[in-house]
Amino acid sequence: MAGERKRDFGNIRKLASGRFQARYRVPDGELRPAPMTFATKKAAQRWLTLKEAEIAQGDWFNPEAGKIPFGEFGAEWVKDRDLTRKTRRTYEDLLRLHLNPTFGDMHLNEITTADVRRWRASRLRRKRGRGQVPKAYRLMRAVLNTAVADKLLRENPCQIEGAGQEDTEERPVLSVPEVFKLADAIKPRYRALVLLATFGNMRWGELAGLRRQYLDLDKRTVRVRETVTDVGGLYQGKPKSKAGYRTVSLPELIIADLRHHMETYAAPGPNGFVFVGVRGNQLRRGNFSKYWADACDAVGLEDVHLHDLRHTGNTYAAEAGASLRELMKRMGHSSSKAALIYLHAREEREREIADRLGERAAEELRAQRDDSDDDDPPLAGARV
Repeated sequence: MAGERKRDFGNIRKLASGRFQARYRVPDGELRPAPMTFATKKAAQRWLTLKEAEIAQGDWFNPEAGKIPFGEFGAEWVKDRDLTRKTRRTYEDLLRLHLNPTFGDMHLNEITTADVRRWRASRLRRKRGRGQVPKAYRLMRAVLNTAVADKLLRENPCQIEGAGQEDTEERPVLSVPEVFKLADAIKPRYRALVLLATFGNMRWGELAGLRRQYLDLDKRTVRVRETVTDVGGLYQGKPKSKAGYRTVSLPELIIADLRHHMETYAAPGPNGFVFVGVRGNQLRRGNFSKYWADACDAVGLEDVHLHDLRHTGNTYAAEAGASLRELMKRMGHSSSKAALIYLHAREEREREIADRLGERAAEELRAQRDDSDDDDPPLAGARV
């Protein structure tokens, strides 16, 4: 072609505008133009040299690959994963409410770190939904990590340090008397649930899915084998991780209450649910919430959630001397991260006790010295 010079790699031609266009063949054989034109032929040659080296080293990236809307790619990402019903619903809500309004129509290769930073800042300024921002950011980062692995993006634009960390407030730890006051105040059929949530370190879904066959009061154990999720309906499921399948030993303190509950309120048969509603129907979180709120009001506890009972029980176990491995097993966690938090709290508690012991000992020593001073005879020459 007139005005075009052949090269070993790519070619350069002068355009009618006087600028120069560089073209090159990509690994799949397609002839592609450079994304810009050049003021001089030398500049075009330099660009082709760099592009040739990039392809030779296997670093070439197809700039057209990421022309997929984020909303479309995110929906496929969720669809392709083996998720629990609750987790799938959570991801779909995060996409719909937090990510897609900003990024849904943007192509993957159009999203920049600056875009992500602006989105995060605008969301954090809102009064509602602030707590969901770290979760949404983590989901977006995971989705775009897949895009990077699929060679749709060169790098993930989610590069904001600490953006996925949740600044959660410290939850309360109830005293043993407070736990039993709650158990006394709540509707009698749920007394055992309060005690088992605390001293069995159980989650709501594990309590709702607990069957008679998994509770052995003679051996004082409860086995966690099933869970229930309440997402637009009740769904039976299994623990999310291998560590979630566990057997927890129970203290003698609550066995009498559990026996009374099994005799009075639990559904019959080995497959009967331990905790059921007033009409014998399966337990639902929405129905239970009113009884919980009334009990908290009755004993004067504010902003206490049902999950705080499990948190309280975990703290009790740590303070009782459970090792890291024992605490992880009891909690049903495969990661040591959460268990270490409780062990750290135990260490602080032990230091507090040690300090109190030291203060008491020091007071007794001071008192003894004072008594000794009173009994000493006056020194020679001292005025009496």
